[in-house]
Amino acid sequence: MDLQAIIDIVLKFVAITVVFTVVLMIVAYTVLAERRVLGLIQGRLGPNRVGYGGVLQPFADLLKFILKEDIVPDKSTRFIYFLAPVIATMAALMTMIVYPFGPEMSVPFLTRLPWIGHYLPQQIPLVVANFDVGLLYVLGVTSVGVYGIALAGWSSNNKYSLMGGLRSSAQMISYELALGLSLIGPILLAGTLDLTKMVDAQSRWHGMGWLVLFTPLSFVVYLIAAIAETNRVPFDLPEAETELVAGFHTEYSAMKFALFFLAEYINMFTVSMLATTLFLGGWNCPFADLVFTRGSIPFALVSAIAFLLKIFGFLFFYIWIRGTLPRFRFDQLMDFGWKFLLPLALFNIFLTATLIFFNVI
Repeated sequence: MDLQAIIDIVLKFVAITVVFTVVLMIVAYTVLAERRVLGLIQGRLGPNRVGYGGVLQPFADLLKFILKEDIVPDKSTRFIYFLAPVIATMAALMTMIVYPFGPEMSVPFLTRLPWIGHYLPQQIPLVVANFDVGLLYVLGVTSVGVYGIALAGWSSNNKYSLMGGLRSSAQMISYELALGLSLIGPILLAGTLDLTKMVDAQSRWHGMGWLVLFTPLSFVVYLIAAIAETNRVPFDLPEAETELVAGFHTEYSAMKFALFFLAEYINMFTVSMLATTLFLGGWNCPFADLVFTRGSIPFALVSAIAFLLKIFGFLFFYIWIRGTLPRFRFDQLMDFGWKFLLPLALFNIFLTATLIFFNVI
């Protein structure tokens, strides 16, 4: 293996480490933000004792999970029982490598470094891996996450866990159809499955050519289906603490429970990133190209910050919904998915294709 290949591998490893670290830190503080915002909605403070304003609360929670006793049911299928939370967490994390966090930025000073300067790229893309079918990769990997939930419910040998796993399987299959069909609109408009090219297609009008302006119905269907896919209120039937104790993770404790907890919030982050990338222009910051030169480091930083701010907006919407809406009954959940959301997604495809055919959009 030559030096160039080694440097490329090291750069990829560094990129993956940075992305995973940033994502995990954001997820940890999303949990804190949710508890504080829900506290304000309900007229209380929320966690505010560990560190200034509660900023160290996520680390206290992590320490609690590490130190808690790990209880394994006697009658469980042990290998599957241990494997299930790993599947759920890895399926959630693996999608992060294809999202463009910002545009390519020019760093010519790297080429002037001694010894290795001419091995380093002048243009650094703010994405770990970019390939032509990035959107299909995201949909394929995220759909594997339901196996972690279903296997957790089955392997625990607990009727409440099994019921939660079965509910989750039914819910995922029902709403995955509507979610996948809602993405046909942006695909037709952008003409590609490459997430980087989808963001580039929204760069017109000084970064304001967002696809949500051309296919708002796709965005609405995606938003509803994404909330259901992540098992969040009002679609949190697989967990349903008031009905099923804790659903599929009833028999989980310590770090294995923490992995399921982490997977849920990573999935929230993932669907927020996908919504931002496909509908809200991705990293495009309105009119940033009028202030900064495209390809420059300041332009890349402003674009990356704009991308994160859009994601934070979605995460706040998730929290707001949780503090506002009641839970569906399971029969209402299934009826809504099959009798309303799926026909609406199919109608949206017909409408979008017709408007594109007649050059209206």
